[in-house]
Amino acid sequence: MEIKDILPTVDHTLLARDATWEDIKEVIDDGIKYGTASVCIPPSFVKAASEYACGKIKICTVIGFPNGYNSTSVKVFETKEAVNDGADEIDMVINIGLLKEKRYDELLGEIKAVREACEGKILKVIIETCVLTDDEKIKMCEIVGASGADYIKTSTGFAGGGATRDDVFLFASHVPSHLKIKAAGGIRSLEDAEDFIKLGASRLGTSSIVKIVKNEKLGDY
Repeated sequence: MEIKDILPTVDHTLLARDATWEDIKEVIDDGIKYGTASVCIPPSFVKAASEYACGKIKICTVIGFPNGYNSTSVKVFETKEAVNDGADEIDMVINIGLLKEKRYDELLGEIKAVREACEGKILKVIIETCVLTDDEKIKMCEIVGASGADYIKTSTGFAGGGATRDDVFLFASHVPSHLKIKAAGGIRSLEDAEDFIKLGASRLGTSSIVKIVKNEKLGDY
């Protein structure tokens, strides 16, 4: 698989706690230059990023990040503010406790509420696979599939584990046909990226792929 086929799947990500506006601008510039699907950045930078990017790249941000235990009303507020600020895509973290307690209707309601607040923007649902059983992951394929969301996403990258090949394979075996897969967390090589795409992921959340392209001067840019 060529790098030109990988880059359009990448959400070029910077969610470090100490990220500055200069860092965010660099991520946007690189995302535009290398043709990534989006840049994924903290909510506080969305308005400035949207104005700076001038529509040249999609702006993605995170909701309920990274723990997911905000109330539904807070997540809805965050989402509305992000959309008003210019976000094109929303990556939300589920309330994992609701899943563990098998409160499936409440969890579905939370995702649907955020879906509505997205006002038609792309919604990706982070389920944090590293703290779930396989049965819970399969149940989330069902719930996210019923919610109207666009993607099910493996991980935040902040919980001690990221995407695994086994998890993406499991997703691909259980998601309904309309639900896409995003692998995120720990994708550090072109081999990782290629494997996840071949297994069924159509988006990759990573800060590494663009860095590899820049450092190794891959492709004609």
